Amino acid sequence: MGDDSEWMKLPIDQKCEHKIWKARLNGYEEALKLFQRIEDEKSPEWGKYLGLIKKFVTDSNAVAQLKGLEAALAFIENAHFAGKTTGEVVSGVVTKVFNQPKARAKELGMDICFMYIEIEKAEVVQDELLKGLDNKNPKIVVACIETLRKALSEFGSKIVTLKPVVKVLPKQFESREKAVRDEAKLLAVEIYKWIRDALRPSLQNINSVQLKELEEEWVKLPSSPPKQTRFLRSQQDLKAKFEEQQAQGGEQSDGDDGEEMVVAVDPYELLEPVEILSKMPKDFYEKIEAKKWQERKEALEAVEALTKNPKLENGDYGDLVRALKKVVGKDANVMLVSMAAKCLAGLAAGLRKKFGTYAGQVVPTILEKFKEKKPQVVQALQEAIDAIFLTTTLQNLSEEILAVMDNKNPSIKQQASLFLARSFRHCTQATLPKSILKPFCAALIKQVNDSAPEVRDAAFEALGTAMKVVGEKAVNPFLADLDKLKLDKIKECADKVELSGGRKGAGGGGTVEKKCAAKAVVPAESVSKSSVPSKSQSSANKVSAVPPKKGKPTSAAGAKSKKSSDSKEFTESELSVEVCQDLAAGVLPASCLEQLDSANWKDRLASMEEFQRAVETMDKAAMPCQALVRMLAKKPGWKETNFQVMQLKLRIVALIAQRGQFSKTSASVVLDGLVDKVGDVKCGGNAKEGLTAIGEACSLPWTAEQVVSMAFSQKNPKNQAETLNWLSNAMKEFGFAGINVKGFINNVKTALGATNPAVRTAAITLLGVMYLYMGAPLRMFFEDEKPALLAQIDAEFEKMQGQSPPPPIRYTKKGAAEEEGGEVEEQDEDAGGGGQNIMDLLPRTDVSDKITTDLVSKIGDKNWKIRKEGLDEVAAIISDAKFIMANIGELPLALKGRLSDSNKILVQQTLSILQQLATAMGPGLKQHVKALGIPIITVLGDSKPNVRATALTTLQAWVEQTGMKDWLEGEDLSEELKRENPFLRQELLGWLAEKLPTQRTVPGDLMLCIPQLYACLEDRNGDVRKKAQDALPTFMMHLGYDKMTKATGKLKPASKDQVVSMLEKARAVMPAKPAAPAKTGGGKGSAEPNRAEPIPPPSSKDKDNNGSKKPSSKGKAGAAGKKPVSKGQKDDEDKSGPLFILIANAKEQRIKEEKQLKILKWNFITPRDEYVEQLKTQMSTCFAKWLQDELFHFDFQRHVKAIGVMIERLESESEATISCLDLILKWFTLRFFDTNTTVLMKVLEYLKLLFAMLNRENYHLTEYEANSFVPYLILKVGESKDVVRKDVRAILAMLCKVYPASKVFPFLMDGTKSKNSKQRAECLEELGCLIEGYGMNVCQPTPAKSLKEIAVHIGDRDTSVRNAALNTVVAVYNVCGEQVYKLIGNLSEKDMSMLEERIKRSAKKAPTAVAKQTATDRSQKEQPTNSNATFLRKPAQEDPNNKLNGKSLHPSIPKEFQLDLDMIEMDQGRVCELPDLVQHKLDELLEPIMIPEPKMRSVSPHFDELHNSTASTINFVISQVASGDINTSIQALAQIDEVLRQEDKAEVMSGHIDQFLIATIMQLRLINSTHMADDRVDKKDIIKLYSCIIGNMLSLFSMESLAREASMGVLKDLMHGLITLMLDSRVEDVEDGTQVIRSVNLLVIRVLEKSDQTNMIRSLILVPNLLSTKNVLNWTSNSSMFIYIQCLWRVIRFLPETINNINLDRILLDVHNFMKVFPKEKLKQLKSDVPHRTLKTLLHTLCKLTGAKILDHLSMIENRNESELEAHLRRVVKHSGNLAGLKSDRSNEKGGLRIDDRMSKAKVSDILSEIFKKIGSKENTKEGLTELYEYKQKYSDADLEPFLKNTSQFFQSYVERGLRMIESEREGKTRIQTTAVIPQHGVDSSLSSNEELKPAVYYERLKILRQRQGLENTSRQRPTISSLLSSKPSVASSTDMLQSKLSQLKESRELYMQEHNVHSPTHTNTRSASPAANLDDLKKRLERIKSKRQ
Repeated sequence: MGDDSEWMKLPIDQKCEHKIWKARLNGYEEALKLFQRIEDEKSPEWGKYLGLIKKFVTDSNAVAQLKGLEAALAFIENAHFAGKTTGEVVSGVVTKVFNQPKARAKELGMDICFMYIEIEKAEVVQDELLKGLDNKNPKIVVACIETLRKALSEFGSKIVTLKPVVKVLPKQFESREKAVRDEAKLLAVEIYKWIRDALRPSLQNINSVQLKELEEEWVKLPSSPPKQTRFLRSQQDLKAKFEEQQAQGGEQSDGDDGEEMVVAVDPYELLEPVEILSKMPKDFYEKIEAKKWQERKEALEAVEALTKNPKLENGDYGDLVRALKKVVGKDANVMLVSMAAKCLAGLAAGLRKKFGTYAGQVVPTILEKFKEKKPQVVQALQEAIDAIFLTTTLQNLSEEILAVMDNKNPSIKQQASLFLARSFRHCTQATLPKSILKPFCAALIKQVNDSAPEVRDAAFEALGTAMKVVGEKAVNPFLADLDKLKLDKIKECADKVELSGGRKGAGGGGTVEKKCAAKAVVPAESVSKSSVPSKSQSSANKVSAVPPKKGKPTSAAGAKSKKSSDSKEFTESELSVEVCQDLAAGVLPASCLEQLDSANWKDRLASMEEFQRAVETMDKAAMPCQALVRMLAKKPGWKETNFQVMQLKLRIVALIAQRGQFSKTSASVVLDGLVDKVGDVKCGGNAKEGLTAIGEACSLPWTAEQVVSMAFSQKNPKNQAETLNWLSNAMKEFGFAGINVKGFINNVKTALGATNPAVRTAAITLLGVMYLYMGAPLRMFFEDEKPALLAQIDAEFEKMQGQSPPPPIRYTKKGAAEEEGGEVEEQDEDAGGGGQNIMDLLPRTDVSDKITTDLVSKIGDKNWKIRKEGLDEVAAIISDAKFIMANIGELPLALKGRLSDSNKILVQQTLSILQQLATAMGPGLKQHVKALGIPIITVLGDSKPNVRATALTTLQAWVEQTGMKDWLEGEDLSEELKRENPFLRQELLGWLAEKLPTQRTVPGDLMLCIPQLYACLEDRNGDVRKKAQDALPTFMMHLGYDKMTKATGKLKPASKDQVVSMLEKARAVMPAKPAAPAKTGGGKGSAEPNRAEPIPPPSSKDKDNNGSKKPSSKGKAGAAGKKPVSKGQKDDEDKSGPLFILIANAKEQRIKEEKQLKILKWNFITPRDEYVEQLKTQMSTCFAKWLQDELFHFDFQRHVKAIGVMIERLESESEATISCLDLILKWFTLRFFDTNTTVLMKVLEYLKLLFAMLNRENYHLTEYEANSFVPYLILKVGESKDVVRKDVRAILAMLCKVYPASKVFPFLMDGTKSKNSKQRAECLEELGCLIEGYGMNVCQPTPAKSLKEIAVHIGDRDTSVRNAALNTVVAVYNVCGEQVYKLIGNLSEKDMSMLEERIKRSAKKAPTAVAKQTATDRSQKEQPTNSNATFLRKPAQEDPNNKLNGKSLHPSIPKEFQLDLDMIEMDQGRVCELPDLVQHKLDELLEPIMIPEPKMRSVSPHFDELHNSTASTINFVISQVASGDINTSIQALAQIDEVLRQEDKAEVMSGHIDQFLIATIMQLRLINSTHMADDRVDKKDIIKLYSCIIGNMLSLFSMESLAREASMGVLKDLMHGLITLMLDSRVEDVEDGTQVIRSVNLLVIRVLEKSDQTNMIRSLILVPNLLSTKNVLNWTSNSSMFIYIQCLWRVIRFLPETINNINLDRILLDVHNFMKVFPKEKLKQLKSDVPHRTLKTLLHTLCKLTGAKILDHLSMIENRNESELEAHLRRVVKHSGNLAGLKSDRSNEKGGLRIDDRMSKAKVSDILSEIFKKIGSKENTKEGLTELYEYKQKYSDADLEPFLKNTSQFFQSYVERGLRMIESEREGKTRIQTTAVIPQHGVDSSLSSNEELKPAVYYERLKILRQRQGLENTSRQRPTISSLLSSKPSVASSTDMLQSKLSQLKESRELYMQEHNVHSPTHTNTRSASPAANLDDLKKRLERIKSKRQ
């Protein structure tokens, strides 16, 4: 009891876990009571038991387990988050409960499963139960099957997914346990109740006895379907309905529900796919080609057996289908044809929609094979084609079917019609629209009149089926020409048709439909009579019928007669002459008829007048039009010679046509006569009126076609010209609706080629009118015409630009009636295809015969070269044909194979062909989406970015032609996303995210992509995850939040939570669906642009109508939904306010929204409605209301006015203009698509002023603004008008001032790809200007790539383009010389010869001096770089002009010491070379540029502990920077970069700066010497490493405190490394290399500005000195020298600010040493005087800033009296008048030295501090010890004790030891430093041997040589600091010190040994040379020393 008392005190949850079973039992009982007591399902109390529920059901004690199961059931029923425990609890139930002997336990376990299902966890429960079926314990298996059966019985097949259950069911029938088999049988019976016969295929392979038993059980089942009896929590409404029915005992809705249930499951879905491709015989393809039919039969039998599988695995069946198709088409053995057809049928049935890819290739072959008459063959073919039809759509097969409908073989026609009849049965009204039905009906009507009865019967059956499917009303318009007998036959067939699935046809409820239609018609007509505006509104959907002519009666009869007669075209049969006379006699006076053929013209005239009066008074219904016109044609008829009679006769024809029911039959009688008189001077006007009246009666399209063909069948040019003039006028009056361009385009071409100029002029005028309606596509018909004629046509088109077509004032009578009769379907159907109808008119070529078997086999050849030849042939075929039909034979499969080619060049070529195909095929491309489109998506997974980019471009080109619907249908997209390819996933998701927001509706199949989308959200690749997140909102806008949330049910709990949270975020940013566009044009004229809408709004109603219209896709944005401004004048106050409202951060917000896909990206070919609406919405917040109204007005004059106001306010509102700049530029891009020249010129005027203002304000365009404007501006550079092109070029030039030229360059490169030759030429010219003005750096991405693309245009067929390309390449040649040939790549011989000729010519024409002057002018005006900049990047070349200029201009400065920076910059002539160099490398960098960022940011080092760690951590990381492994170095740099970017951590780098810089310098040298030369190293990795290095350096030198720690030696090496990199031409050739070089330029600037200025100046003085010792006299040819000097000039500019912070003593010491090595005489011998001038400028500036005090800073120079520097400084100081207070005589040297001593003592502390700092630094310790030694030698009494006393004993001994080593080294080897200067002097002497030098010079040089050889010293002492520094003036480099010492030591020893033979080794006390010595002797000695040194 004691134990009991212990656990009794525990809380309930602890009891439930207790080890004593009684405690647990008690805990479960109390938990059960608690669970039943808690009312709040979200109470925190539930959380305590969340992890215990599994233990409840798996308790080891049977008694406790029962109670635990009850408690668990209560928990699941009441707790809100019980669903989280589903998996573990159900798993426990299966394994630990279902095996219990107690029935109660098993029952409770089942109840738990059912409760989980009820709380929406059916999938998880089902998965666990199915896992239980694999358990070895048969009890568990039985219980699982029973649970599944009961769950299905209670919840139904919608909740319990049957597919996985059916899959495992056959296995249970094979169990050895009878109980399992019996339970499986019961489950099969239960499943059968729900899905009926859909279960049979899955159980066909079980034991026949078992199957028989099942069949018996199935028969016993009731026919009524079962019903769901238990419901989910989300189905409470169904539960209530069910309970209500149960209460009423109802069986009422059983029928409907049952039907729903039966149809719910497709047996195909329950089957597992079988993979058959691998099971095919290996020799199948050999056997199928065998000559023996038995072998072919064996092969087919093997395949037939495989294709009998009801469901096949998806795969590449292309080869198999081709083989079977070949058998069907070409095999002579009919038995094999039947077998092959069965195989195709099996494949189609097994693959279903996946077979659709191959359908288009197989169907034509099967249709052609129907010529076989053997029943078994025909039946097999029918089965095959029927099965294939179910895999695709009728639209995709329409071209193939229509192609055989005209076949001569009646069997083929019959079977094609029967196939159509069978296919129609599977269609609905939606899938059989009028656009598809119309061509089929036309073809079938021809067959109705066929001579073969079987063909007629088949046609009747097909038409009857169509009528049944879509209804009589939809079909009747196409059957107008059939007589009643045939119509009745069709209706009879329609009645017999039974549609698939027991559907009722659209014609079923005919009477009801008709009544509804009648009711709908009446109000429409009554409205149309009451007011003209509403008539206009009702006809807005048909451009052809915009408002009728006022005063004309809208209809002659009431509504009933209108419906009965006018809704159909009035037709009549041809009447005989006798009948016509009888009819005419009934309505005309007898005298009139008698005098018609009188010989007297007056009688005939009187007869005509009577005739006219009779017609005017005649009733329409009683008027026999045909009889009357036949009477008029009675002799003399149309040969009437009297013009008065003829005029009257023609007027009567017009009257009859206007007033009567005038048919085409009547028109045919008179048209010939009218056309004959249309060219008559006197009667032509009346003839044209008659033609117009007939056009109103019989439709203009029909009349025009007839009239034009009649006119051109005559030879009278006058008639032809006037006919065309009439047609031009008629088109304006009637509109363009329904005009069959093809019908008369050939006649127009004939007219264009006529010899008579009037005919040609009339034809061109007609084309101008057509251009108003058709736009640019019209020109495609005439591209083959002669250039002169084409120029005339273009001129006419240009006149029409900017004009709007006039609103129609006439209309066809029956056309109006059709509108009123409600032809809604046709309008709907055509509304979406407005833009494509023009393309449909283009003549297309059938290229299928050119796609031969040989060509297809070439494309599939093993040799890649042959494959390439095949692809070239295909490209040529498409290019030659221009526009092709959709039938391209076997080409799709062949091209599909090449998309996966191992050769990437061929893949790209295939993609290019597919782009060609899209343009050439147009809308017909739809049928190839599955075959060729989806494989394009697969290419998006390619690892190469350029291949993926091409694939995306191709995809875009296809989607433009096909729309998105076909791409989203089916499983193809989801299958692609299943591929675990990160590239494919991110590209495809990005593409979908871009496309989906533009769709109003999408197919339901998009839902199939959701599981893959969720998988992508958790992809290991970050880019994929990001793209998936971006795509979420776009999927959600179509599928809805609820559906997508429900789809997360199948995810793992952890994943689900994450995805649901993402869905919540996506819900907040979900874009709205685009609004449904108002119908802008319906019927046949929907291709007409919206500008045909009526402009003047006469009433308020009209305003509303206009307001509802939206602009067409032609880009007429101005007409978009704006109400016209009211007539009342607006308040002046409104317009006097600001135009633009300044809103903070508004532009940034717009940029952000576009990046987040909240709004459409401004990127289009022609602006669509949604772009215009979006722009209006954005402008509404920051534009004045009245201005926005003007900008979007449909009248272009309002645009001009608005732009004028914007020009006036540009300066006063400049700030607000900049804030709205993106919107302003976007609106101007819309105007670029207008054709009105007035607006365009005004736009360009504003843009010029705008960019000038932006330049003044120093504003730079953002990427966002440039991308949405520049591409569209470049479109206008190809404008035909010179004035426009000139303005655009001017704007482009101004653009480069506010946007980097290097970024404008790619836009222009894109412009060179245009089809417009003017645009290509202008863009190339502009590129040449950019290269001339900005150098080769402007070429992006690389000069080589850009030049190759430019050079392609040298072979262009257009002369202007060729010239422009040649000029551009010549411009490059002027910049970089012969290197241009390397850059442009391989050219054809012809192109290369043209280029070479042009280069020679340009060289002759343009003198070098002039060219140089031009470049200089341009550089001073605007450019960041100059035209000669790239000479720095190629091997140095000597420029003789520069040399001459340098010499001739040398004396241009009158006084030697007045050198000043400002004066030098202003004097162009004086500084002929220097400004160019400065401009190139430094000034260019003032513009903002993109710095390549290190891409290794993913490295996330743990630097948080850096402050606590020792310096060894940093030392280790720095040591890795210099690693030979690129990745190691990048990672180390990334770690350091992370430290440098955090200000609080950056200080830990203090003290390690030199060490880090040295490691970086070593890495730069390693890259330069090793990596760049190694072809195995990926150049992208090198660029990445460079980017990391540059990024680190920029971070470091942005912190002044750290930057100033860099010592002089390290800075010297760093500058050398960076300049070497800048001049490395290899880097330029790598992708992004140019960007790296520009970043280095920026870094150099940063180093110059932020480093310690003393160290910086010293390093710049010493580096050129060091480098130049190698080749003193060739300074001008070493470009690196110039860059060093440029840097020094830049530092000189900083001196006024930095003079107080620099150590003048140090700097002057270095200058002194420099001047000792390079005296004035030597500097003057250089080819360039730049170094000499630079040095004087430095000293001049220092003197100017410090005055005479500068002489006090010479303390560190020994022997100041001998220093050339001091003398120079005194001259400068004296000259500038600053030496007034100084004594000109110095007292003596001793006194001077005392002053120097005082100065040096004052600076002792600073100098020693710096020296000891170097000794303490690891990198510079050697340098520090050397300087300390030299300092001690110079100041022997210097006290070092204060600096050493605070240091460790180790450091003190280290310093002493170091000084001793230096001393011993210098005592024995004093000549170690002498090697650097001697060769210098040697070269100098040899080159100047022809010049006479003064003896003093030789004395001085000999003295220096002797001193350095130790011959001048009077005693044994160490060399002084001056001798050391003069021998090697530069401080030893930090990294090359050891190497240089070693080499110098070796050389010095050799020299020492040689000198011993000439000189005494011991030092003497006497001078070795006397000043009076012989000059010849001195020369000889000097030569001897030189020769020995060499």
